[in-house]
Amino acid sequence: MHTQVKYYHPYISPFDPCPPIRVKSYQTPPNLYLGFQPPNLEQYPPKQALYCGTLWPALFSPYPNPQGRDEYE
Repeated sequence: MHTQVKYYHPYISPFDPCPPIRVKSYQTPPNLYLGFQPPNLEQYPPKQALYCGTLWPALFSPYPNPQGRDEYE
């Protein structure tokens, strides 16, 4: 199973006047890991699909919550 959040360690210059951010992250869309749409893919009910913004749970990718709470899981 692939994760949608990736992490990397950027170069930290010894001459940078700002405090370094040692680990940075970014998100990748779930469709990168789904080569094609398989038949009989699970679907959300209509109300939940409107809330999530997609009909298929395999393509759901929530925006990161700025408060750090997971409301979608």
